[in-house]
Amino acid sequence: MKSKARITVYEHDRLTTDHASFNTRHLNALLKLNEYHNFDYFDPIPNGVKFKQYVGIIQVDGLSIEILPKADKDNSSADWKGLLLQMLKACGHLKASSAGAANVKRQHLNLLEVYFELYLTEIEILIHRGLVKKYRKNTGNVKALKGKLEFAGNIRHNLVHKERFYTTHQVYDHDHLLHQTLAHALEILEQFSKGSYLFDRCKRVLLNFPHTTPLKVTKKQIEGIVLNRKTAPYNQALELARLIILNYSPDISTGREKMISLLFDMNRLWEEFILIQIRKELAGTSYSVKGQDSQTFIGSNYLKPDVVIQHDEDPKKVYIIDTKWKRPQNKSSSVSDLRQMYAYNRFWNAKKAMLLYPGESRNNSFKRFETEDFFRDNDQTTSITHLCKSGFVSVLDQDNKLSSTIGKQVLDLLEESFS
Repeated sequence: MKSKARITVYEHDRLTTDHASFNTRHLNALLKLNEYHNFDYFDPIPNGVKFKQYVGIIQVDGLSIEILPKADKDNSSADWKGLLLQMLKACGHLKASSAGAANVKRQHLNLLEVYFELYLTEIEILIHRGLVKKYRKNTGNVKALKGKLEFAGNIRHNLVHKERFYTTHQVYDHDHLLHQTLAHALEILEQFSKGSYLFDRCKRVLLNFPHTTPLKVTKKQIEGIVLNRKTAPYNQALELARLIILNYSPDISTGREKMISLLFDMNRLWEEFILIQIRKELAGTSYSVKGQDSQTFIGSNYLKPDVVIQHDEDPKKVYIIDTKWKRPQNKSSSVSDLRQMYAYNRFWNAKKAMLLYPGESRNNSFKRFETEDFFRDNDQTTSITHLCKSGFVSVLDQDNKLSSTIGKQVLDLLEESFS
């Protein structure tokens, strides 16, 4: 989607109307979007916004605002846009085998274009395979009597036309909620792809897609769609359609601007990525890996560490990892984070716990944390010595690509032999 202007910012950056491409109309649209999403995306500041931990892209009124991970500031040679796409793919938010995901190296693509291309590819595959038909009830005039004759409607509509029948009958076609949802997402895509290489492809897909009754699909309707054995191939297309529809905000500002946003919480994405990498590393061993394992704390409150590694047979071999997509201030973990790790150690009877941060292993400022001794807490009730430390893993490899050894790096930081 070729826009008139593009602004690139980072997590926790500020954007004000002093920027040449960002005006009050854009600001009002962003504030309305933020309100619609429970004020999760930004903090309002005088004449602007301060971004939070969400990364991705927002497009409104010809302006694209690209929000990149904060680590991009520390390494200007790294392609954090490409790395973000690779991380999304590793976490299952992008289909690895699709044509769009294979083209993430194309520098001109933004996140919306990648997802739009993925969606068009999925729709083309479904059309080629053959779209599913369903039965539905239709009420209207027909030239042959079938189904149930609606007497009142027949008198009202066909008092003169005796050759017609006003009936309620079953129709077997493509016009059902599943296709109406996909068609609605295609219409949104058409609006935001004008002027780009995707527009022509979108028009061709719309031409081949069967006509459906126009429907402004809601979140409740999407969540109510249940796929069966016959419609199972629709799963990926439906997920992408849901993402497009629920992030589309028509007339969100006081003007005529329509907005679409695609934002991901980097804290959550980093946690998912680390969990997946550790599971890959420990696959086939006697260790199981759980994400967001919970235990009751006080009343209705729960403790939920990000990653729990546990030996299948030895209950004393439990390891806790809590991921933090932030750099600790003053090179030291906060007291609240250390207290949290203390509670995890106690409740899970963990042998070791670690606060895991993103950091360059080549950077000397983090070397002290990588070799820092675990602090000790002798638990007399379980005879387990609880240990904890801060650890850093390099997100990038030597070629400034997304590191493929992060799982091994994390396990090495625990200073244990996992087999």
